[in-house]
Amino acid sequence: MTTYLSGLIGGGLIGLSVALLMLLNGRIAGISGLVAGLGRDRGERWWTDAAFVGGLIAGPPVFAALAGAWPDMRFVASLPVLGVAGLLVGFGTRLGSGCTSGHGVAGLARLSPRSLAAVLMFLTTGMLTVAIVRGFA
Repeated sequence: MTTYLSGLIGGGLIGLSVALLMLLNGRIAGISGLVAGLGRDRGERWWTDAAFVGGLIAGPPVFAALAGAWPDMRFVASLPVLGVAGLLVGFGTRLGSGCTSGHGVAGLARLSPRSLAAVLMFLTTGMLTVAIVRGFA
C-alpha cells in the first residue's frame, strides 16, 4: 500500500468515527476527554468512551494483521524525555480544554472559533519547539 493511501484511509476513518460519534451520541470525539471519562462512572456514557478508546488501542494490531507487517517506527528520544513530553501534553490538554483531536478534527469541522485559536496555538508551539530543539542539537 502506498504511503499516501494508508494515510488517506486512516484520515477517512478518523473523520468517519468523529462524525458518527457526533451524529449518534451528540458528543465530540476529543480523545483526552474520552480517556478522562474512563476514570469516572458515568453509566452508559462510560461504555461509549471505553469502546472508542478500545478501538484506538485495537487499531494498530488490526492494521498489522491487514497489512501483513507493523509500520516502521523509530523513537529518537529517550524514555524519560518521552515521559516528560507525555505529561506536558496531558497538562496542555487540560489547560486548553481539549486536545488536537477534539479541537483539530471535531472543532474545526464545526467552525468553532475557540478550536481555531487552539489549533493555531498547537501548531505555533510545535513549530517553535522543533526550531528550538533542532537549534540546540
